[in-house]
Amino acid sequence: MITIENLSKRFGDFRALDRIELKVETGELFFLLGPSGCGKTTLLRHVAGFYQPDEGRILFDGQDVTLLPPHRRNTGMVFQNYALWPHLTVGRNVAFGLQERRLPKPEIAARVAGALRVVRLDHLAERKIHELSGGQQQRVALARALVIRPACLLLDEPLSNLDAGLRLEMRGEIRRICRQFRLTSLYVTHDQQEALSIADRIAVLNAGKLLQVGTPAEIYRRPRNRFVAEFIGEGNFLTGHIVGRDALLTIKLGNRSLLAAAPAGHAVSTGSRVVICLRPEAIRMSENQLDGQAWRAKLVETTYLGQVAQHRFQWGTDSLKVAELNPRPARVKPGHEYYLGVNPEEVMILDE
Repeated sequence: MITIENLSKRFGDFRALDRIELKVETGELFFLLGPSGCGKTTLLRHVAGFYQPDEGRILFDGQDVTLLPPHRRNTGMVFQNYALWPHLTVGRNVAFGLQERRLPKPEIAARVAGALRVVRLDHLAERKIHELSGGQQQRVALARALVIRPACLLLDEPLSNLDAGLRLEMRGEIRRICRQFRLTSLYVTHDQQEALSIADRIAVLNAGKLLQVGTPAEIYRRPRNRFVAEFIGEGNFLTGHIVGRDALLTIKLGNRSLLAAAPAGHAVSTGSRVVICLRPEAIRMSENQLDGQAWRAKLVETTYLGQVAQHRFQWGTDSLKVAELNPRPARVKPGHEYYLGVNPEEVMILDE
């Protein structure tokens, strides 16, 4: 279990980490997610031991490792650029960390063979690195991290250099391996889909601050503020005031009204100014009147993407994005008005 307590770091006048408090459970695949420069890689390098914090501490299973050098933390690191030795074979690359630990040769050979079987590269042990594809090189880097039997696995944007197809394949491989060995894993990425698809939990960072921690569903469906909602997926953001509070909240948006379920943990009252988010896929569209709350809006344009169509509607002074799954392109026509509807439970109320 990794525990991070009140961790802060400055580089000159720049505050890279601002009092980070975080706990990663044993065997958890935990993602650090955020835009470039948000502090996620800096945090990962603190856990690895490459940086020392200005304040705070890091514990592995309750033991303070803040001042321990990297080689004494027993962490396996997978870098963005793989950091493989080009003049060595696949097998010798994987063996490097074990040789540095001066393990007996028979044990090194057995561990290397086992690690290569795990990443499904045992048939390429004698290949040189330049003879491998990008996906195969990534697997070698993963095997090299696993072969030392680390207490935790640290991954720094490991799939960013791969094409879309390989990224999808390697996501599944990393999740399979972490599950198989119940590895505590800390994974840095700026790719929202990567995080949502395989993470147990996600921490969203921005400007050195920890904004929200939760499961993928919690982060996506109940973002705490506008930054998290915008960074994780698409959304329609509208500003209004609460004018009624009963079983549902009534929110006034200009000369229009919207019903929303009261959010858990939010102290909202009549008269409060709120920002709401409507996910494009949560908005229903029909030529006929819809059950529940619905309104008329004019279709401005449609972008057809095969499995989904992205529609843009004009609703009063606001522009709304609507996602239609398995669309029939000829069914809707720009310039026509349609009914749009949303369930009150799908209206997300955010901290302003």
